[in-house]
Amino acid sequence: MEMTLRWFGSAFDTVTLQQIRQIPGVTGVITTLYNTLPGEVWTREQIHSLKEEVEASGLHISGIESVNIHDAIKTGSKNRDQYIDNYITTLKHLGEEDIHLVCYNFMPVFDWTRTELARKRPDGSTVLAYTQEAVDALCPETMFASIAGETNGSTMPGWEPERMAHIKELFEQYRNVTEEDLFQNLKYFLERIMPVCEQYNINMAIHPDDPAWSVFDLPRIIINKANILRMIQMVDNPHNGVTFCSGSYGTNLENDLPDMIRFLKGRVHFAHVRNLKFHSPTNFEESAHLSSDGSFDMYEIMKALYEIGFDGPIRPDHGRMIWDEEAMPGYGLYDRALGATYLNGLWEAIEKGAIHNGTHRTRN
Repeated sequence: MEMTLRWFGSAFDTVTLQQIRQIPGVTGVITTLYNTLPGEVWTREQIHSLKEEVEASGLHISGIESVNIHDAIKTGSKNRDQYIDNYITTLKHLGEEDIHLVCYNFMPVFDWTRTELARKRPDGSTVLAYTQEAVDALCPETMFASIAGETNGSTMPGWEPERMAHIKELFEQYRNVTEEDLFQNLKYFLERIMPVCEQYNINMAIHPDDPAWSVFDLPRIIINKANILRMIQMVDNPHNGVTFCSGSYGTNLENDLPDMIRFLKGRVHFAHVRNLKFHSPTNFEESAHLSSDGSFDMYEIMKALYEIGFDGPIRPDHGRMIWDEEAMPGYGLYDRALGATYLNGLWEAIEKGAIHNGTHRTRN
């Protein structure tokens, strides 16, 4: 396991590489070319420049999150092959720069959905939150406007203004797209890119839908154990794997997170580990990573990752906004640093306990 932090680039992130470098146990970043549009080719020169900047700080690029997928690919429109060709070129350039992990998603319109970006908790911290009642009361075309004032001036991933400006057209594109269509379009995409993934040893780690159910009647497919099994079996290649995000799969309380991790042995290429606090099955808020602060047993989640021999990048994912920090909601420095050290502490305890008991595991 390698502890990492997500970093959006020096032009977009309030958190610096120098600050990340000072978090104990964090050795890499998960980053992206944040100013590129879905479907655009990433040049090798752009990737190399980003890599040089990260490495100059004493860190390295552990993976990319995300090379966003153009809607033509998700909807299966006639021009999808053009954008898949562009994606393949980008993967080739990443491989040539010795980058071997790409996290991506296949969610229609919204990459994630929250109804509040700054819900105040009893301790005074603020967090991202979701209530189904709030979603049901909203017109989807005004979804972004309802939370735009809580972004602290940042551009939220998946909610870029240029994308939200075309929200009506996006909904129209997905009007007749079913879950089965999404599965088939994902299959087509994966079959096209697997040869270059094999050539450059690139692991594709699909991120779950968030929340793990349909929002605004849009289809969602990466939501549970059965659907992940289908995704893996339909393109049965070891490079076709998952980002195990406890906070996304965990939005559905029927998902047994440790069981899902063990079931996915060998296909978990990347992990996002965070906690949620539930007030009802469809009313939840993000919490501190500490088990007792939320509804998940973080020890059991980390133990399951250890037991499957997971040795890929992990990141603490979203954090609370604490200590008067102003940053992109969920992506401040302080609480994510606390989360990283907490998860590292759990891992150390699990590993030393296994060594003591003679049950130390290695990746298969």
